[in-house]
Amino acid sequence: MTTHLRTLAHLTLGLLTTAALVATATPAPALAPPLAADGPGVGAPWVVTLGDSYISGEAGRWAGASNRDYRRADALGASAYHDNPGGTGELIPRCHRASSAEAYIGGGVNGLNLACSGAKTATSAGSNFKPGIDFWSGSAGKGQALMLQEAAATRNVRMVVVSIGGNDFGFASVVQTCVVNFLTSPSWWKNYCHDDSSVAAAFTPANVAAVRARVAQALGNVATAMSNAGYRADQWTLVVQTYPSPVPNGSGFRYSESGYTRQSTGGCGLWNRDADWANATVLPTINGALLGAASDVGLPNVRTLDMTHAFDGKRLCEQGVGLYEEVGLADWRTPGAVDRTEWVNQIRTVSTIGDSPYYVQESLHPSYWGQLAMRNCLRQVWNSGAPRSGSCTVGDLGTARLTPTGEPAMHLTPCPSLTRRLQTSSPQPR
Repeated sequence: MTTHLRTLAHLTLGLLTTAALVATATPAPALAPPLAADGPGVGAPWVVTLGDSYISGEAGRWAGASNRDYRRADALGASAYHDNPGGTGELIPRCHRASSAEAYIGGGVNGLNLACSGAKTATSAGSNFKPGIDFWSGSAGKGQALMLQEAAATRNVRMVVVSIGGNDFGFASVVQTCVVNFLTSPSWWKNYCHDDSSVAAAFTPANVAAVRARVAQALGNVATAMSNAGYRADQWTLVVQTYPSPVPNGSGFRYSESGYTRQSTGGCGLWNRDADWANATVLPTINGALLGAASDVGLPNVRTLDMTHAFDGKRLCEQGVGLYEEVGLADWRTPGAVDRTEWVNQIRTVSTIGDSPYYVQESLHPSYWGQLAMRNCLRQVWNSGAPRSGSCTVGDLGTARLTPTGEPAMHLTPCPSLTRRLQTSSPQPR
């Protein structure tokens, strides 16, 4: 979710088929100037994504993992995050807007990815510029809400998808603490992270309420941007997207807690009890704040995309999937790779030293298969222009298959209780 973790090595940790069906991501199209007449309600539809690394496409270069030869998993190559018009670099350094990101659902729908890895609800305008979902404007760049407002004025933006809040909770620091505790304590005297005071402080009722309010403000900024661009509420839909579980519960890891194999081989250095706590407490708390904010903002055109269980069965170090050398597959192009390899990138430490192709910030993010899976979910939410809410899970779990567009086939199921809550809610006083 962010780019700012330190490891013991003074590195940072990033967060937390036949040939016709080879899953090559649809490239992010070069943004040709829209037609002058395009705008609110006029022209081909657009989907715009806003938020942080879990929607920007972070780690979307890698399809599974291999500790022997990175090329076995390198689906997009060194230009994976190049999003400038010429395809030669990034518009904002380290936003990592991958061409495999979910924004590009295709089928006559244009995609615009304004999300940025490491972003919080508010813009960080220091030396490491990260645009929040606000109206910041300065020499370093613009906030995502302002970028949306400007883009929507000359595009027919029909759906805006937002995933934000993880970095506001300081999830990077949580992951750092958990991994360091794993690496520095023996299996017979485990030092857990879930009871550390610095970790607990992120999830106090007061902090949860504060983050929820900031997310609601960000969502309100999206609505303001669209109104300023000339849209009525019935001309577009706001989709609030939650975060997926990246690791299994402790009993679901394929590597033992003994020794360092869990991190040195699998890249998932967490104690079982901390993994259980992450799934039982951290993820529901963060996602609950997002869904609460979606209710608080009080807009009539809000839908939700719940990704909580989207990767279940394909998570990092989960039983049933593995590294290419563990499952006996040549590389990511091999038939069956989508089913037998992980959809979440390893937590990387020393493997990023020197001229390594890996970025630390790619750690614990949806990789190539995960990005395309989320795209498949979002296309179903789009629903041919009549957006709907839903929860997304792996289709045909255990034998995941690719669609004709090269994406994992996912299942979107309704969330009737949540939909009713959003439709009948009113904003909380702020």
